[in-house]
Amino acid sequence: MNFTDFEQIFSTSDESDPLMMLVWIVPIIIFVFYGQQIQLLVTSGEIKKAIKKLDKFRSDSKTELIDYVKKNSDSGTDPTKKIEQFLDYFTIMPVDLDPNGIVDKVRHTVRSREDYTRNHVKLLLPNIDEIELSRVQTLLELASSLQMIHKIINHMFLTAKKQKNYPLILPLQMILPFIMEHAKAMNASIPAFKKGQPLGDGIGPMVVGKMMLNEEKQIISFQTILAKINYEKRKLFLVKAEGPGSTVGRPDDALQKIVDTDKIDAIIMIDAALKMEGEDSASIARGFGAAIGGIGTEKFQIEQIATQNKIPVFSIVVKQSVKEAITLMTKEIADQADNVRLQVNEMILENTIEGQSVVIIGVGNTAGVPQ
Repeated sequence: MNFTDFEQIFSTSDESDPLMMLVWIVPIIIFVFYGQQIQLLVTSGEIKKAIKKLDKFRSDSKTELIDYVKKNSDSGTDPTKKIEQFLDYFTIMPVDLDPNGIVDKVRHTVRSREDYTRNHVKLLLPNIDEIELSRVQTLLELASSLQMIHKIINHMFLTAKKQKNYPLILPLQMILPFIMEHAKAMNASIPAFKKGQPLGDGIGPMVVGKMMLNEEKQIISFQTILAKINYEKRKLFLVKAEGPGSTVGRPDDALQKIVDTDKIDAIIMIDAALKMEGEDSASIARGFGAAIGGIGTEKFQIEQIATQNKIPVFSIVVKQSVKEAITLMTKEIADQADNVRLQVNEMILENTIEGQSVVIIGVGNTAGVPQ
């Protein structure tokens, strides 16, 4: 069949059946003039479902927090109003027009908020111990974060809908899957934090905690533990957050105090790391540089200390997903603790000689991980 045959068929079809022309032309006209509005309706439906889930996460996390506080309170007063007031607190980061000194300003702002949160919990629960206090503080941060996520996503959606602006809703559609992944992970982490169970992010403290078992320990900085041991004629300074409370400690302050009193020849940091799609969960990787997350103030301080004292920084990480990092530690991740310790020993022998000193920092939330 050649081109003339096709032309004849379509010509015949057009002349004999004008309804077929309408069937083809009308949708095209609708798409040209109303395509953007149709796409906006379809996309809006998907985003509405996501916002409804975020609202449920926000509501559930607040309910879990209030119930947990009531359960641990002896006062008999209803803490709901005070908790709701706290959930709307916000943090304004320092101005960064002049970047000189911005890290110290951010550190001060963040730690001031942490201190305020801690004092707020103590006012709600005057007789609470430090471990329970850290759990409530973490639950407060989770509930506050989920509420803020819901507010921001809902604001972006309603603004685009109000203006009937499809291009404005496109960025929201693109980032929403990543936002939902984090929100789902935070919501799923609440039971583990309430029960004081180890998280995937606690693999670093778990490894170092095992290394310092039965050793003399001391508080070296806020919520941070230090133990000194010898290994193959090398002096090891073991640092982790004070468990089993829900805290990451302040390893940067701990490192500064160690370096002020002893000559350090190497730093090894153990942490969880976000795996890429396609990578195996609980796989181990070695690297160079400070392996520590957060907003960057601790990382900056550790890098500055290492640079000023010409100390090489080595890292070993255990790969995991966002959900695995902040929910109950999986068996696959927990089983890697001994393997990580063996690799740490290898790194010590490969990068130091007899008589030298090494600081080993277990980075991460030490909830459910003693020492």
